[in-house]
Amino acid sequence: MKNRLFALILFSMLLLLPAAAAAGPPAGDRALKQEAARIVQKFAGTMKPLLKETIRSKGLSRAISVCAEEAPKIAARLSRETGWTIRRVSLNPRNRKSATPDPFEKKVLEQFDRRRARGESAERMAHAERTGTRFRFMKAQGVGGICLGCHGQKLNAGVRAAIDKHYPEDIATGYSIGEIRGAVSLIKSFSD
Repeated sequence: MKNRLFALILFSMLLLLPAAAAAGPPAGDRALKQEAARIVQKFAGTMKPLLKETIRSKGLSRAISVCAEEAPKIAARLSRETGWTIRRVSLNPRNRKSATPDPFEKKVLEQFDRRRARGESAERMAHAERTGTRFRFMKAQGVGGICLGCHGQKLNAGVRAAIDKHYPEDIATGYSIGEIRGAVSLIKSFSD
């Protein structure tokens, strides 16, 4: 009798596994993904107006120094406030020391490029995944009109000089509208 009861319980559990897998990520992961997306919005919502105002009032050349100096400060402040590690990464980094992707980020950036090649817009591209004791989230950064002055195919001499000053190893130019320039990458670590 005990063996039949055990077999029935085991069989019932096996039947429920596909339904649980189809239900999607655990509620905790969904909440982490939503939290990470809000942090990315806060980062962009701080950085983009600052860039626009700098370009309007001081020109594109000065915007390079804003990206070099202010973006890391904003990411560091948000990291302290939220407990997430926040950084920008790219397959063609402007700053190789801080923006070169790790293997996970490289894989996701390559996936973003493939998704874009199939017609998906960068605005909607994000990836979330639990890897061991860490939750990883990446939001694609597509090239918009504001990006072309410093990341496009034709740069004026002042912009080129500012890039060379702040980023002597820069390879983040030559982009067109809609391409994936990189991503904002977030990591939330948990203890075992």
